[in-house]
Amino acid sequence: MRVLTICLALMAGTASAQDVAITPDMPMVAVETDNGVVEIKRIQDTENRISGEWAKTSRSCPNFCVQPIIPAPGVTPIGELELLEFLKDPDVVVVDGRVERDFATGAIPGAVNVPYTQAADRLHELGCEPDFDGFICDGEDVKSVALYCNGPWCAQSPTAARRMIEAGFPAEKIHYYRPGMQGWRMLGLTVTGE
Repeated sequence: MRVLTICLALMAGTASAQDVAITPDMPMVAVETDNGVVEIKRIQDTENRISGEWAKTSRSCPNFCVQPIIPAPGVTPIGELELLEFLKDPDVVVVDGRVERDFATGAIPGAVNVPYTQAADRLHELGCEPDFDGFICDGEDVKSVALYCNGPWCAQSPTAARRMIEAGFPAEKIHYYRPGMQGWRMLGLTVTGE
């Protein structure tokens, strides 16, 4: 009987280690990227820990001050499940607002890199029409955007949101994933380049 109990316990432990899902009904999400379909799922190792730069909890403020959940009036905060849905939606562009060197260290699959310093100048990529004073962003072709950067202490995507709004992009079409790469990695979700 003791051997049977040990075997059942080992099998139960193995099964749970093989079944780290996103939600009970969502083991993974397939996302179309420029490099083909990528499966976003959680790391299956239940002993996995974040390490390195992403495990760091304290950064000097300024520049690395905690950001508000709503970076500008009208912007909608979102979580991981909403971001995963946006990655599958052709009418939403998921934007990594980090500078190129940060983007190169790993990103959310399917995200487009638009550094926060360029966000206000690239609204034509979202369906806006150039205008003398910025952009006209009221057409049916204007896509919604989901912005993220390094984490709750990173001001790059909040700055991008504010600059986009100043240039004429509608705030109600901007969604903000504040946990950023730190939160994404904390959940063990798939990252490009890993």
